[in-house]
Amino acid sequence: MTKKKIAVFISGKGSNLQSLIDAAAENDFPGSINLVISDNSKASGLNHAHNKSIKCETIEYQKCINKEDFEQKILNKTMKENIDIICLAGFMRILSGKFITSFNGPIINIHPSLLPKYKGLNTHQRAIESGDKVSGCTVHYVTKNVDDGEIILQKSVPILPNDTVEDLAARVLKVEHEAYAESIKKILN
Repeated sequence: MTKKKIAVFISGKGSNLQSLIDAAAENDFPGSINLVISDNSKASGLNHAHNKSIKCETIEYQKCINKEDFEQKILNKTMKENIDIICLAGFMRILSGKFITSFNGPIINIHPSLLPKYKGLNTHQRAIESGDKVSGCTVHYVTKNVDDGEIILQKSVPILPNDTVEDLAARVLKVEHEAYAESIKKILN
């Protein structure tokens, strides 16, 4: 089986990156992580890639002329590596419509809520404050509208009566790790 080339974009800890690295190590996984791009040179998630000798690129927004320059540099890196699919994993930059249409393949994101509920930030706090009984994660296609693309897969977890934001975040993160790998298999198979 020829594995598709995956780029993972991160800004922080990279726990979803690590789960994708683990999934890609399986023989039946249809992709390999060929490139990790971060907009943050201090992102601890880069260590996950370095530990597996995966090519890493840091492109810091502040060092670019503007957003178009920033995105063009990223696009150039993905084209150079012949990337087939981009996976956003805690990448804290909103990609423009131009970038999305310029990349010749799917771009997917994992979001810590059951979309369409709680787009954007502070999802766990908002779910708890709303009195929801269930939360979870959504893997979706990236469009020019934030957290608005077609849903690929969702996984849910209960919100327990005494949950803190941290409790719920930890529970959701566990299902994120499962959902992202399952979604990539679904798309690439």
